[in-house]
Amino acid sequence: MAPLRFALPNKGSLSAPAAQMLAEAGYRVNRSGRELIVADPANDVQFFFLRPRDIAVYVGEGSLDVGITGRDLLLDSTVSAKEILPLGFGRAKFYFASRPGTISDATGLAGKRIATSYPNLVEQHLNDLDIKAHLVRLDGAVETAVELGVADAIADVVETGITLKTSGLETFGKPILKSEAVLIQGDTVADTPNAVRAVEILHRRLQGVLIARRYVILDFDCPVEAQEEAFKLVPGIESPTVSPLAREGWVAVRSLVPRDDAPFIMDELWRVGARAILVSSLDTCRI
Repeated sequence: MAPLRFALPNKGSLSAPAAQMLAEAGYRVNRSGRELIVADPANDVQFFFLRPRDIAVYVGEGSLDVGITGRDLLLDSTVSAKEILPLGFGRAKFYFASRPGTISDATGLAGKRIATSYPNLVEQHLNDLDIKAHLVRLDGAVETAVELGVADAIADVVETGITLKTSGLETFGKPILKSEAVLIQGDTVADTPNAVRAVEILHRRLQGVLIARRYVILDFDCPVEAQEEAFKLVPGIESPTVSPLAREGWVAVRSLVPRDDAPFIMDELWRVGARAILVSSLDTCRI
């Protein structure tokens, strides 16, 4: 049976986090050099390292089964590939921007020139708003388009906003799109039972990594008379695990809690009488 064909970014801000996430999920993705194809026979997967902008096209055309790319690149590609799992990294917002005081909202774009590297995405957004404007397609950075007189505004991904400010621009209006890295799948996967199963396994593994990044294991000892109050603080996924201790009148409790909430939960558990409160990280899981 043919291996699952998986497209990964060969460079850019999504490349290293994508490889790291897949490694945590149990896949072999390390390149010893600049190989374009890496085989993972243990998982029956072939990884193809491609330009991030091309990944959606290869997956949408059925040349590859799945891939990791940005939601913005997927939507701009206009191919039939679909997003099947947001991956929680590479987050950014897509905005219009112009010189301060020139355009205050999207309606002010009517009849203007807008420079962008995402013409299809921007055109669809303008159509949804019933705004007619002229799109100027540029590859790469577009921040200088206004200063050079090529455009009146730009539409681009904004991560920190520092580059825009340096170019004398500021965002306006609501975000066009909230983007992040996503796992995408092509329509042809459904025609191959082996690929369907491989994608289901991949999906569960990546979900396990996402949950492990959001949660930690919390262990503590608790007096029996305080356990009900403690359970309210640590309801867990299904319920806490409770075991009797050799010390009479005490129980050991284990539960999953949100990573960001763990310090506050520990404070409250101590207040109600819990002791020996320990936090452990997860590598991955199946919930």
